[in-house]
Amino acid sequence: MGNNHITIAVVEDDPDTLEVLRFNLDLEGYRVQAFSDGEEALEQLLREPPDLLILDLMLPGMGGLDIARALRSESHTRDLPILMLTARSAEEDVVLGFQRGADDYLAKPFRIRELLARVRALLRRAGKLDKKKIRFRDLYIDLEQNTARDERGTIQLRPKEHRLLLALFEAQGKLLRREEILDRAWGYDYYGDPRTVDVHIRRLREKLGPNADLIQTVKGFGYRLHPDVFEEKP
Repeated sequence: MGNNHITIAVVEDDPDTLEVLRFNLDLEGYRVQAFSDGEEALEQLLREPPDLLILDLMLPGMGGLDIARALRSESHTRDLPILMLTARSAEEDVVLGFQRGADDYLAKPFRIRELLARVRALLRRAGKLDKKKIRFRDLYIDLEQNTARDERGTIQLRPKEHRLLLALFEAQGKLLRREEILDRAWGYDYYGDPRTVDVHIRRLREKLGPNADLIQTVKGFGYRLHPDVFEEKP
């Protein structure tokens, strides 16, 4: 499992921003293609389309809007998910970006966790992420259908519990701090008490009963799913 079958291309002329994006996307398990030149990027993107494109609007030479328009004009890249970045946040720039084919828009400076949340949302919408099913002992959870069952029968999950499990599952066993879980499950604009995560974890564990240790606590840091979830099953 993991994201290493997903390729994300980044076109960004600022070397510091490009390196931050490359490092964090690689940390999430994605394969990353990095470009600082618009014309070179377009040539490669048309030759071997990635699964998602992060595209800076303001590039020297061929700009982001021109790249997006060129990609949308070709049948094999017409549906490529595009997240556009810009230092300009005027309404007309946002509208123009969407008109030229951007699927989402993020103004600089941005929080990396917000960008990663947008990336996951675009990949999910495009059907690029793996089907999300948790199997743990006799517990089966289908995160696509929001259903769960074990030997006791059906387990009813609330929307927040479903999103919390989804966030932990997509981390592929990696430890998530409370703040990261809030960003992924509650939304990047949530500014409440991070301890609300503990409350939802406790309630979810009560529902899971004998399989409560599906969610592991790393004291003082956060939570992760039990490693057995990610082992290959016969």
